[in-house]
Amino acid sequence: MERIPNGKYTKEFREEAVKLVTEGGLSIPEVGRRLSMPPTSISNWVKAYNNGKLSDVGKKHRVLSEGEMEIARLKRELAEVKMERDILKKAAAYFAKESQRGAR
Repeated sequence: MERIPNGKYTKEFREEAVKLVTEGGLSIPEVGRRLSMPPTSISNWVKAYNNGKLSDVGKKHRVLSEGEMEIARLKRELAEVKMERDILKKAAAYFAKESQRGAR
Protein backbone atom coordinates (compact mmCIF):
# COMPACT_ATOMS: atom_id res chain seq x y z
CA MET A 1 0.00 0.00 0.00
CA GLU A 2 1.53 3.29 -1.06
CA ARG A 3 1.26 6.30 1.16
CA ILE A 4 0.99 10.03 0.51
CA PRO A 5 4.43 11.17 -0.71
CA ASN A 6 6.83 12.71 1.79
CA GLY A 7 4.20 12.88 4.55
CA LYS A 8 2.72 16.24 3.54
CA TYR A 9 -0.64 16.63 5.24
CA THR A 10 -2.94 19.60 5.82
CA LYS A 11 -3.56 20.98 9.27
CA GLU A 12 -7.20 19.88 9.06
CA PHE A 13 -6.19 16.34 8.08
CA ARG A 14 -3.86 16.09 11.11
CA GLU A 15 -6.58 17.39 13.41
CA GLU A 16 -9.12 14.88 12.09
CA ALA A 17 -6.64 12.01 12.46
CA VAL A 18 -5.98 13.02 16.08
CA LYS A 19 -9.74 13.24 16.73
CA LEU A 20 -10.17 9.67 15.50
CA VAL A 21 -7.73 8.57 18.20
CA THR A 22 -8.69 10.90 21.05
CA GLU A 23 -12.46 11.17 20.56
CA GLY A 24 -13.25 8.29 18.22
CA GLY A 25 -11.66 5.66 20.45
CA LEU A 26 -9.70 4.06 17.60
CA SER A 27 -6.17 2.78 18.06
CA ILE A 28 -3.27 4.53 16.36
CA PRO A 29 -2.50 1.54 14.08
CA GLU A 30 -6.17 1.32 13.05
CA VAL A 31 -6.26 5.01 12.13
CA GLY A 32 -3.04 4.49 10.17
CA ARG A 33 -4.62 1.65 8.19
CA ARG A 34 -7.80 3.61 7.53
CA LEU A 35 -5.90 6.67 6.34
CA SER A 36 -3.13 4.73 4.55
CA MET A 37 -0.37 6.41 6.48
CA PRO A 38 2.34 5.46 8.97
CA PRO A 39 1.13 5.00 12.54
CA THR A 40 4.27 6.75 13.79
CA SER A 41 3.08 10.00 12.20
CA ILE A 42 -0.26 9.72 13.97
CA SER A 43 1.49 8.90 17.23
CA ASN A 44 3.65 12.02 16.85
CA TRP A 45 0.57 14.12 16.14
CA VAL A 46 -1.24 12.77 19.21
CA LYS A 47 1.82 13.55 21.38
CA ALA A 48 1.97 17.07 19.91
CA TYR A 49 -1.77 17.48 20.53
CA ASN A 50 -1.37 16.42 24.16
CA ASN A 51 1.43 18.98 24.55
CA GLY A 52 -0.66 21.68 22.84
CA LYS A 53 1.71 21.93 19.88
CA LEU A 54 -0.24 20.23 17.08
CA SER A 55 -0.51 23.51 15.14
CA ASP A 56 3.31 23.68 15.00
CA VAL A 57 3.59 20.30 13.26
CA GLY A 58 4.24 20.42 9.52
CA LYS A 59 4.86 24.15 9.17
CA LYS A 60 7.91 23.44 7.01
CA HIS A 61 6.01 21.26 4.51
CA ARG A 62 4.08 22.54 1.54
CA VAL A 63 0.51 21.32 1.00
CA LEU A 64 0.02 18.81 -1.82
CA SER A 65 -1.88 19.98 -4.85
CA GLU A 66 -5.02 18.21 -6.01
CA GLY A 67 -3.05 16.60 -8.83
CA GLU A 68 -0.41 15.24 -6.46
CA MET A 69 -3.09 13.85 -4.16
CA GLU A 70 -4.82 12.19 -7.13
CA ILE A 71 -1.53 10.67 -8.32
CA ALA A 72 -0.85 9.30 -4.83
CA ARG A 73 -4.37 7.82 -4.67
CA LEU A 74 -4.01 6.22 -8.09
CA LYS A 75 -0.60 4.77 -7.21
CA ARG A 76 -2.06 3.28 -4.04
CA GLU A 77 -4.98 1.80 -6.01
CA LEU A 78 -2.61 0.41 -8.66
CA ALA A 79 -0.48 -1.26 -5.98
CA GLU A 80 -3.59 -2.93 -4.52
CA VAL A 81 -4.72 -4.16 -7.95
CA LYS A 82 -1.25 -5.57 -8.69
CA MET A 83 -1.26 -7.39 -5.35
CA GLU A 84 -4.70 -8.87 -6.09
CA ARG A 85 -3.54 -9.91 -9.58
CA ASP A 86 -0.47 -11.66 -8.17
CA ILE A 87 -2.60 -13.54 -5.65
CA LEU A 88 -4.96 -14.67 -8.41
CA LYS A 89 -2.02 -15.81 -10.58
CA LYS A 90 -0.64 -17.90 -7.72
CA ALA A 91 -4.05 -19.39 -6.98
CA ALA A 92 -4.61 -20.26 -10.64
CA ALA A 93 -1.18 -21.92 -10.85
CA TYR A 94 -1.85 -23.86 -7.65
CA PHE A 95 -5.23 -25.16 -8.84
CA ALA A 96 -3.85 -25.99 -12.29
CA LYS A 97 -1.11 -28.06 -10.65
CA GLU A 98 -3.65 -29.78 -8.39
CA SER A 99 -5.94 -30.64 -11.31
CA GLN A 100 -3.02 -32.20 -13.21
CA ARG A 101 -2.21 -34.39 -10.22
CA GLY A 102 -5.80 -35.57 -10.00
CA ALA A 103 -5.97 -36.42 -13.74
CA ARG A 104 -3.02 -38.81 -13.61
